[in-house]
Amino acid sequence: MRHGDKINNLSRTASHRKALLKNLANALITNKRIVTTLAKAKALRTYVEPLITKTKKADSKEQISHNHRLVFSHLQNKEVVKELFTVVAPKVAGRPGGYTRIIKLGKRVGDNAETALIELVDFNEVYVKGTDKAETTRRTRRGRSKKADAPAKAEETKQEAASPAEEAPAEETKAAE
Repeated sequence: MRHGDKINNLSRTASHRKALLKNLANALITNKRIVTTLAKAKALRTYVEPLITKTKKADSKEQISHNHRLVFSHLQNKEVVKELFTVVAPKVAGRPGGYTRIIKLGKRVGDNAETALIELVDFNEVYVKGTDKAETTRRTRRGRSKKADAPAKAEETKQEAASPAEEAPAEETKAAE
């Protein structure tokens, strides 16, 4: 029985599983998105999200270098660790978790395995553009304040004053004909 056994072994030995997750994590951080099987994507999410969290938690210089060493012990690649701390960490600084997104793609042709795309959330341009607009607009159930209406009414009166002046030359041209 496997009571309380929450880790997905992926039909591999412990050393093979660690190497697999390390390589998948390196590829994900380098490329920002990868396509793999659904089971590997779910296992990768539990592996890489604590590493990304370690890049954010740094109070002192000693803590920063300690976190670098901890993350390097998992990934074993200097370039990937540098990318993680310099590019990924600033983008996810305000996010309280959930740094990855898994999108199911369907079954693979060769072996009918369920495939999925796993990506870093803040690096998808399609979704990031939509969130920028949501942050700039504010919605409320209350009506506009009188201060906000005053400049709008001033612009309307300017436009109304300008529109009769624009119509006057048109009337003169009709009279001249």
